[in-house]
Amino acid sequence: MIDETVEEIEEMQTHSSSVVAVKATRALLELLDREFATVEEYERALDRNARALQRANPSHASLHNAMREVVDTVSTADSEDVEDVKATTSEAVERVVESVEHGKSGAAERAAEHIEDGSTILTHDYSSTVLEAVELATRDGAHVEMFVTEARPRYLGRKTARTLVGNDRVETHLLTDAASGYYLEECDEVFVGMDCIVGDTLYNRVGTYTIAATADHCDVPVSVVGSSSKVIESGFVFENEFRSPSEVMREPAEGFDVRNPAYDSTPVSLLERAITDEGVMEF
Repeated sequence: MIDETVEEIEEMQTHSSSVVAVKATRALLELLDREFATVEEYERALDRNARALQRANPSHASLHNAMREVVDTVSTADSEDVEDVKATTSEAVERVVESVEHGKSGAAERAAEHIEDGSTILTHDYSSTVLEAVELATRDGAHVEMFVTEARPRYLGRKTARTLVGNDRVETHLLTDAASGYYLEECDEVFVGMDCIVGDTLYNRVGTYTIAATADHCDVPVSVVGSSSKVIESGFVFENEFRSPSEVMREPAEGFDVRNPAYDSTPVSLLERAITDEGVMEF
């Protein structure tokens, strides 16, 4: 299961960093079914597998934090025997999974409070937390208009648009990434998810920086929404992922190369706020 989860994360079959963190954390439970002679042997196996899961996607801060928390909890527990250390692992996994899932829903609840009835919002790519925030706001009576970018080249924004169509309190428009500047002046706010915030930089799906810079020029506030586990001050170095050129164009590139970065970096100075389960950070 751990090897399969590593492969799945490497292939990015799962797009949400929170879901990735939960899947990776639960994958560590496979170790509970293995035999170990000593606590030390078990802890080495736990650390080795946690590092393998971290390396599967070094861009996901929530994955990094989840693995680190489980390993740190186990290594500092001073377990007496293998059964004891396995019990500690099980408890740590349950706590971390609950924290990640609670963080996501808590951030959505806070973000919903910032969505006003009659507002026009632009969003980029696919964020289940942003979608949950919109769902909560409309459930409380708000009607909103949403402009959704396609998020090329993988077109995950289309998934966002299809989800929003099921909400009769949302008027949904799908547009190309390049058209976001044309419609931003009609918008009251931009809401996007986050892969992570490290120091003074937001890392998110490529195209976020362009939208944030244009929104800043148009005086449209930008809010990013996500679990507090994705906000890191130190101890984590973001590594971008460069995906297959075939996602950009199917035919062979002749005489030129194709660049396909998964994420870009946005200075938090271009943002209005970051909304997490622990509160709102104003910039």
